[in-house]
Amino acid sequence: MAILKLHGAGYASGTRRVATVLHNLKVPFELIEPFGKIPYIADDGFILYESRAICRYIAAKHPAAGLIPSEPKAHAICEQAASAEFAREIFFKLMMLGTTADLTVVEEPLAILEKDLAAYDVILGKQRYLAGDVLTLADLFHLPHVPYLAAGGSDIMTRKPNVARWYNELIARPYFLVYEGGVKTTTAY
Repeated sequence: MAILKLHGAGYASGTRRVATVLHNLKVPFELIEPFGKIPYIADDGFILYESRAICRYIAAKHPAAGLIPSEPKAHAICEQAASAEFAREIFFKLMMLGTTADLTVVEEPLAILEKDLAAYDVILGKQRYLAGDVLTLADLFHLPHVPYLAAGGSDIMTRKPNVARWYNELIARPYFLVYEGGVKTTTAY
């Protein structure tokens, strides 16, 4: 079987999202960065683009890991949580401004994120992860944007106790390292 090929920029959030799922499932892959375009994969002749679609495809190929719940209600809750991926506007502004960003530019989006995280805190007070007590794609989909908050000087992910617990658990996982040095080819685990 041919090794999966992930095409995309190693520092792009979409590529990082896909690499997070690949690392979580221990799927070997080759990173190809021809022009740093949006991520797509070539899996034994099958071409697929859009990072979330790629993640769902890879997770579906490895159902034993449970990243996509099979029970209909649990699956719906996972999709709901994945669809609520928070505050994209903040991250794009922080990415554009760089690591010395003036957070006054993102005050309004940060206020919205603060409200969203208050809701997350309630959810995470009742369960370990966003969609229940098992790690799912909903949790992993949030990771690519988080480093930009810290780089921009925000501590918003650690203000609410349940969000902080969830966040600290996710960033302690080995695959979170793709956010420190960018995505790299991984042919063995």
